[in-house]
Amino acid sequence: MENLDPKLVTVFGGSGFVGTQIVEQLAAKGHRIRVAVRRPDLAGHVRMLGTVGQVVPIQANIRNLASIERAVASSDIVINLVGIGADRGPQTFEAVHVDGAKAIAEAARAAGATALVHMSALGVDMAAEISQYAASKLAGEAAVFAAFPNAVVMRPSILFGQGDGFFNLMASLARLFPVLPLIGGDTKFQPAYVGDVAEAFVKAAEGQLKTGKIYELGGPQVETYRQLMDRVQREALRNRPMLPLSFGVARLLAGVMSILPFPPMLTADQVELLSVDNVVSAAAIKEKRTFAGTGIVPTSMDTILPTYLWRFRKHGQFDKATTSPINDLPA
Repeated sequence: MENLDPKLVTVFGGSGFVGTQIVEQLAAKGHRIRVAVRRPDLAGHVRMLGTVGQVVPIQANIRNLASIERAVASSDIVINLVGIGADRGPQTFEAVHVDGAKAIAEAARAAGATALVHMSALGVDMAAEISQYAASKLAGEAAVFAAFPNAVVMRPSILFGQGDGFFNLMASLARLFPVLPLIGGDTKFQPAYVGDVAEAFVKAAEGQLKTGKIYELGGPQVETYRQLMDRVQREALRNRPMLPLSFGVARLLAGVMSILPFPPMLTADQVELLSVDNVVSAAAIKEKRTFAGTGIVPTSMDTILPTYLWRFRKHGQFDKATTSPINDLPA
């Protein structure tokens, strides 16, 4: 439904997996959107998410204050989705998750923005003592609230949806390797559908949620890492044996990967994160700082995963699981 009071929204990192979903929903409501990215020449696809001229990619680097200030100038709403999974060159956890988040929040306040929505991650408060990633995310949250007290912080669990970085990767490994390494098989996760998370961001941006709060966004199902791997294999029609690795062996493996001349598939910090449950806290449930508090009914993995993990079957769409919605597609 088109908004009768359209706003100018700046979305940092709006060309990625979550960002495109948010931009599309904002555009559908009639808002004008600036998609702030380091390489706008590579973000032309976001223009197609709205009408002509409604969505515009612009250049911004959160390590450059002047570019941040240009991006948020005259904006009513600012959304920060920028995050990294590993330190690499000048793109460090401190620079991106703390200093960058602080700079955006301060610039948003100075520009007169009425709303700021910030992306964090579920469980960072529980993992901050052992993970640099989690510690930087937690410090970034504090910096955001210090600069913009009425901000809304979102902490989603791992995300699923077309193009996600977790389930697609696991399915790729199941297709390529005869054995699957399993680290932290008993660790619990609560995957959330990217479309639901995007809707929560839009609600917060439009002032429909309580401000100055941290929302923890987890889906309707809590499963262990082993159960998630089993689920991926069922959808991909694979039956690879899983090889449990102790955290000590996983740390050693991550250390070896770190000295290779390309970005590692596994870092020591990620190993630490795999030792901590990634689920919505009891406090968030009690205080209604979850999907329930947003009025969104979270989508089940059973509904979404089969619609894209069929690509990892041996014969793709021609291999049909008996319980998969793909069976309902026309031949």
